[in-house]
Amino acid sequence: MAGLQTEYEFILPKGYVDSEGNLHRKGVMRLATAMDEIIPLRDPRVRGNQAYLTILLLSRVVTRLGTLDDSEVSTGVIEHLFASDLGYLQAMYNRINSSNMDDTICPTCGRQMDSDTGQEAAQTVGMGG
Repeated sequence: MAGLQTEYEFILPKGYVDSEGNLHRKGVMRLATAMDEIIPLRDPRVRGNQAYLTILLLSRVVTRLGTLDDSEVSTGVIEHLFASDLGYLQAMYNRINSSNMDDTICPTCGRQMDSDTGQEAAQTVGMGG
């Protein structure tokens, strides 16, 4: 049985350009924890502007962006992403942290399950339709 995937690679549509002009497009995002979603709510920047929640969340879960590691992917980096890249990361965050991802696996038998019903997922290959 395969283990739980907690990190997901991505390639930004445009990329982050750092202060030296280096372009960073490839990165890694990890699954969010409950604390990743709770801690930013205490931040005064979020209290003043709810849209800033996205910046804080992404700065916590993006663990690598180009040559930048976890400690270097800060709110400042996320703030300077192009809008299309920010939207891309928001969509990815929502997709990988969704409770109804397509890759739900039965913990007993290891087969893929329909995450909405808990039933074994229908195989489309060879079903004549």
